[in-house]
Amino acid sequence: MSTAVVVTIFTVVRNRLSVLLIERSEKPFQGIWALPGGLLQPGETLDDAATRKLQEETGLQDVFLEQLYTFDNLAQTKTETTVAYFALIHDADAKLRQELEWKPEWFPLSTLKALAFDNQIILENAKDRLRSKLEYTNIAYSVLPESFTLSEMQHVYEAITEEPLDKRNFRKKIVSLGIVQETGRLKKQGAHRPAKLYKFMNRTQTVI
Repeated sequence: MSTAVVVTIFTVVRNRLSVLLIERSEKPFQGIWALPGGLLQPGETLDDAATRKLQEETGLQDVFLEQLYTFDNLAQTKTETTVAYFALIHDADAKLRQELEWKPEWFPLSTLKALAFDNQIILENAKDRLRSKLEYTNIAYSVLPESFTLSEMQHVYEAITEEPLDKRNFRKKIVSLGIVQETGRLKKQGAHRPAKLYKFMNRTQTVI
């Protein structure tokens, strides 16, 4: 039995939740966009395969990456089983491949149409899991830079949940959770007053 590993890689680009897709250069689904993935290599664990794909496409390893679900019989796949993972990264840290074939590109979720191999089923599951984990973990650390303003953090939450958040209530909640701390530095934002910079107290997944 052959096994494929597929990774849904999320980020936030211009305040919109986006996903990394690859334009297929061969049949089946030639010219159609798909999630990054491939067959499990001999002697390779599932986690190793997901980490390999993540690094091949973004140049990153030390980010949030988690197994999502195992799917059987997705449309027109040659594999019997597809094991899906999802990752969350800061787009400025990613170094996408520059090849013209199997081209990678970020797409806002709001603009997507049907994907190859029924990948939209995996994507919807990954999006739901991401939103759920945002409520009880600190995984937003993986999509933000080392230091950030609370406004930048709020934009990330709004992009993932696709809901506007009250500024005062958001700041009060985040500070009370004890997952971030002030850096003692400020960030100048145009003509506005400089904003305090914060950092996560722990840049690994933590239940809050």
